[in-house]
Amino acid sequence: MLTMKELQKRIIELKKEKDVCILAHAYQTHDILEIADFVGDSYGLSEQAAKAPQQTILMCGVRFMAETVKILSPEKKVLLSHSDAGCPMAEQLSVDELKKLKEKHPSACVVAYINTTAALKCECDICVTSASALDIVKNLPQKEILFIPDCNLGAWVKEQVPEKTFYFIDGGCPVHTAISEEDVHRARKAHPDALLLVHPECKNEVSRLSDYAGSTTGILSYVEKSDAKEFIIGTENSIVQHLKFSYPEKQFYPLSKDCICHDMRLTTLVDVYRAVSGTGGEEITLPEETIKNARKSIDAMLK
Repeated sequence: MLTMKELQKRIIELKKEKDVCILAHAYQTHDILEIADFVGDSYGLSEQAAKAPQQTILMCGVRFMAETVKILSPEKKVLLSHSDAGCPMAEQLSVDELKKLKEKHPSACVVAYINTTAALKCECDICVTSASALDIVKNLPQKEILFIPDCNLGAWVKEQVPEKTFYFIDGGCPVHTAISEEDVHRARKAHPDALLLVHPECKNEVSRLSDYAGSTTGILSYVEKSDAKEFIIGTENSIVQHLKFSYPEKQFYPLSKDCICHDMRLTTLVDVYRAVSGTGGEEITLPEETIKNARKSIDAMLK
């Protein structure tokens, strides 16, 4: 029986031996972050994978993230650490449903949150991340925006770009959407001196009550630069754990104890070990046409 440290040491040895680059989304547990080559948001990780010299990439995250890695690095072998790790938001809208929406709003620019399947990206004009959505939508020439799939992130952008017309679906992250105004009032009462930092995947009424709303990396950066000593964190609760490790002199509180992504939590250190040893993980393959067409919306984002 191996201890956690012994298992981590074996993973590090194996990834060097087998030329594997390990990506860990920030919502993974801390024991996985410790053995990763790169930690961050989904799109940032796919960029790091494209630059990495390794020819095998292991994504410790969810399926759409591994697909994005494959789109940007089609020549590399891409593995997903756990086959069942999906994203409810990415799977809320089908290609046929999107085509019908496009017919209904023919003048709208189709803006896809990066949290979408590769198949959906093929039908979109441009991708955005939670960090880039506001700036990109502001600068689009189109006055009508069909924003998919997260209506909460879309509403947060809309509030700051009132000159444009937005169309949404009833979609979003079920974990972030479950956070309520009552959670905010309860947390503020319990920790009156703490700043409230939330992800814009939360409902708009929650984002409005925050001291800062932004991406996961934005929240981490805000804490790093802030002189404040207490923070209420309104995103996946693994971020609370990571911040406690990084800033033990500061206090961090979850906005909701139920803000837990079960798909992210599927991946364990043993899954990572099996993937790098060649006995686990799922290789992600996409048709060449899908890679080509999905890449167009990502390239548009970069421009």
